[in-house]
Amino acid sequence: MATEFAISRFAVPFLRQGGWAMFCDCDVLFLQDPVKLLDLVDPSYAIMAVKHQQRESEAVKMDGQTQTFYRRKNWSSVVLWNLDHPANKRLTNEMLNKWPGRDLHAFKWLEDNEIGELPLAWNYLVGASASELDPADVSLAHYTLGGPWFAGWSGATQWDELWSREEKILRAYEEHAVQIPG
Repeated sequence: MATEFAISRFAVPFLRQGGWAMFCDCDVLFLQDPVKLLDLVDPSYAIMAVKHQQRESEAVKMDGQTQTFYRRKNWSSVVLWNLDHPANKRLTNEMLNKWPGRDLHAFKWLEDNEIGELPLAWNYLVGASASELDPADVSLAHYTLGGPWFAGWSGATQWDELWSREEKILRAYEEHAVQIPG
């Protein structure tokens, strides 16, 4: 696992027992209301994700870490979980705690026909997606290679400007928010 919390996405079926749930990495920027994802859910699937095709030319990923290659790479970074689907019951606590990260990230307990596909716009890998999209067509920008929050980041792309704009809005809100006593 690349980060301490990477395994947490696979605990979703253990934390919530039914219905639909969503997991997304923390380095994402929603450009559309995530409620719109509910229009895409299909109960015939155990999970739904963008089915990225990893480019083998990427040797390094976020924070200078070595890029690894495995089946269904990046699919787990934004996942809609159908917790009522029987295929998710095959994921056990033992698997969660003993399988290597690459097997969990590849959803090894699921068959291909149990995984539904979300449009690329709902997990656009900034600087890494095989297809380039205009920001106006992106619903969720995933900064999987890093972003302007890293010291020394040299991106300065339109995507960095989007992140920085949203961060400024958040910081301004925090400065003017009324603190409610506990």
